[in-house]
Amino acid sequence: MFPLKHKHSFAVDVNAKQLIEIDAIAALQSLVWNDDAYILGEGTNTIFTEDFNGPLLVNRLSGIEIKESESGWHVYAAAGENWHNLVVKLIGLGIYGSENLALIPGSVGAAPVQNIGAYGVEVATFIDRVEVYDCKLHVRTTLHHEECEFAYRDSIFKRPAHRHWFITGVHFFFPKAWQPVLGYPDLARLAPDATAEQIMAHVIMVRQQKLPDPALIPNAGSFFKNPVVSQSECQRLQANFPGMPVFVQADGNCKLAAAWLIDKAGLKSLTTGGAAVHERQALVIVNKDNASGADILSLAEAIQTNVRERYGVKLEPEVRLLDEHGLIYS
Repeated sequence: MFPLKHKHSFAVDVNAKQLIEIDAIAALQSLVWNDDAYILGEGTNTIFTEDFNGPLLVNRLSGIEIKESESGWHVYAAAGENWHNLVVKLIGLGIYGSENLALIPGSVGAAPVQNIGAYGVEVATFIDRVEVYDCKLHVRTTLHHEECEFAYRDSIFKRPAHRHWFITGVHFFFPKAWQPVLGYPDLARLAPDATAEQIMAHVIMVRQQKLPDPALIPNAGSFFKNPVVSQSECQRLQANFPGMPVFVQADGNCKLAAAWLIDKAGLKSLTTGGAAVHERQALVIVNKDNASGADILSLAEAIQTNVRERYGVKLEPEVRLLDEHGLIYS
């Protein structure tokens, strides 16, 4: 058995029957795929709720390549590289665009899967193509941007039918025609002509103030997605709950702040066993005291039930929850 406590940032004390670290594509070529397998990056958006019975493939591929063209920079990063380290490296080189995404935990390979985003920017904006190894057919393929089916915290890579796709690397394009994205309230203090370096430093400061460090308090970051509702539903909610923050999207639908919904429902610091809603950030569930998988699932269900009964809004997990057989789909 392989301990998983230090393989996922929520640090539930569970095990895997088999763990294989992939540090070269050649290791994939000799792999016999098992449908019970799960592909893991740094485990910052994954929670193992009990012992995992299938093979666990850990992505350790490394390497970064940067090429400049007349209009921008073409950046290739292997999937096992750390995302935040890549952002810091790019900004330090004068390659701008990813500064709003600083300090998001996890690997480069996880970025397109989740279509990570923060402060008005999604990583899909800069993804040109994603390199994939099909562990069933043993063929390498490349998916161009439009084939990735990017959406809010979603992509084709999250589909159960493609769980045998092992992302090996991501190609980004960062245009030289850069403009700061400062529309979110947390960035309002910045000057309109703020530099990318200033934005990155501010984003890091805000995230450190708002979010608990997984190294000190085990957690998997934002537990729930910000729900999206229709314009008419948004108007109903704002009439019934004055002060509710909403973000109107290009399609006319409204994105709600899940943290606000949880907080105003009186659920901040709610505890089930060793799992608790973080006292400063209602969107984060933490492993307060050796939480079990059952504690986490029970607390999450209690939050969902309370929010649904109070607002008529369904909260969906942003984190990837696994039981002994793999992903839990609800």
